[in-house]
Amino acid sequence: MNHSHIRDAVALLAPAQTFEHHDRRTWLKTALGVGYAAACLPLSAQTAVRTSSEGLLCGEAMVNVNGFQMPVYRSMPIGKTHCPVVLVVSEIFGVHEYIADVTRRLAHQGYMAIAPELMLRQGDPGSYAEMGKLIAEVVSKVPDEQVMGDLDACVAWAATQGGDVSRLGITGFCWGGRITWLYAAHNPSVKAGVAWYGRLTGPVSAINPRHAVDLAGQFKAPVLGLYGGADTGISMESVEKMRAALAAGSEAARRSLIHVYANAPHAFHADYRPSYREAEAKDGWQRMLQWFDTMK
Repeated sequence: MNHSHIRDAVALLAPAQTFEHHDRRTWLKTALGVGYAAACLPLSAQTAVRTSSEGLLCGEAMVNVNGFQMPVYRSMPIGKTHCPVVLVVSEIFGVHEYIADVTRRLAHQGYMAIAPELMLRQGDPGSYAEMGKLIAEVVSKVPDEQVMGDLDACVAWAATQGGDVSRLGITGFCWGGRITWLYAAHNPSVKAGVAWYGRLTGPVSAINPRHAVDLAGQFKAPVLGLYGGADTGISMESVEKMRAALAAGSEAARRSLIHVYANAPHAFHADYRPSYREAEAKDGWQRMLQWFDTMK
């Protein structure tokens, strides 16, 4: 473990207010995927993982979405073409070091992994020090329709960068876990999805018109859901409701699976946070790789 890297990451974030004095795009182009989002502090330096970029092409890129330049963090094996593509959808904190590291872990498995900054039109999630303000001012204002279009743009971009989008997967954490379920219903090109503790039900609005449980009849690809039985934000009642919806849903929905780790809390894969549970995180990661093996 490189503890100096963690200390450097914290230094990048303190004080959070300093981001307000710099052009946001300049900051993103120089710091996307570097350091940790201010709102997710404190870090757990003993467990945070840093994956080597050796043998990988990784770093920032810009994807054009109808004239909007959306930053993404991309990792893929050097010298390999026609890699299967995995979209990596972040938590509410945006594309910080943990998410960038997940793309590198996937790239070492032979994938082109792309993590887009999906909330940037509404605000820069990395610049918020208070989670409540981040949710109220940014996350709650991001329309599902916008996110689906941005992910579609990432798929189109991947096809121009050597990715094999006929073998397309998606995974996401927390906020991104919910998006994973939605995208499996949205894009017929998706072959497999893995949703880590994503919300399954909730109130509907113009921003969030439907949730995973409402879309089971429309899934184009099977989704593996990984959930914690001790998650105080996602009830087992909602998990059982989702299982029932999957059983009565599309053919892909019926091939979906939800696995619950009985004693795991929310964000049990987030190795930089106190919620991390090593055994469950490693088991979930292996389950995810096996789920994605069907695309290779």
